[in-house]
Amino acid sequence: MVIFSFVGSQTQKRGNMDVRRGFIFLCCLIAFTCADPVKFLDCGSSTGKVAIVDITPCASQPCQLHKGQSYSVNVTFNSGVESTTSKAVVHGIIAGVPIPFPIPVEDGCKCGIECPIQTQKSYHYVTSLPVKSEYPAIKLVVKWELKDDNQKDLFCIEFPVQIVS
Repeated sequence: MVIFSFVGSQTQKRGNMDVRRGFIFLCCLIAFTCADPVKFLDCGSSTGKVAIVDITPCASQPCQLHKGQSYSVNVTFNSGVESTTSKAVVHGIIAGVPIPFPIPVEDGCKCGIECPIQTQKSYHYVTSLPVKSEYPAIKLVVKWELKDDNQKDLFCIEFPVQIVS
């Protein structure tokens, strides 16, 4: 009788944990699906087509990027070519001048993309955008490119941001 009580209470605890985990997952899913995609400009995606750009967290547009924080960038795109590699190139455009912006991982094949990239397949490029504390508080346009084997843009997007304290 004691054994059944112990097993029953452990099963009940496990069931409560599963319900809580499911609830947390559901809340995250709702928050993700309710987020507005970022408005972007296609700046020359020659070998692919962008479907959606999400930056998390980004409550308003232009996205306010707080110094010292990191943001998740998710670009859903369809490839028009095959490519064994992909490389991200990012610039901040200030007063019309593109300034190289280093990102932690340039290799798109390490950012959610299964390489080799195939024609007419949808991909989710996911990476982080760190905003260093020493960056100035400024409004700018981010130009984000993902290049194929031939240095052509699988995607090229531009979106406005504002770096804030």
